[in-house]
Amino acid sequence: MNFIKLFMVAFITSTASLSNAFSQTTNVTQTTDSTKTTRIKVKGINCSMDLKTISANVEKLKGVNSCKTIKQGVTATFEVKFNPAMVSEKEIYAAIENTGGCENPDERPYKVKQ
Repeated sequence: MNFIKLFMVAFITSTASLSNAFSQTTNVTQTTDSTKTTRIKVKGINCSMDLKTISANVEKLKGVNSCKTIKQGVTATFEVKFNPAMVSEKEIYAAIENTGGCENPDERPYKVKQ
């Protein structure tokens, strides 16, 4: 009789832990990675600090994974990886053009070349 009770307790415990494990895997939300990559040319760059400031401002946007400089110069090229469901290219352009200048933070010297 004690053996049957012990067996039932062990069976119920193992079944409960299994069902808990299964329920955890079915409740996990998986998102698909729909990342888009675009290259954006920006005019008005004067120094390397400009590049870092622009990258940092773009990366602050929700949905942007990375913003890296791939070509330096007066017109620099940035490679931006982002989720188009969370942020649009127009929002990224606005973040670039609203970035304050290196020499004068009140200026908005950067223009996206389209």
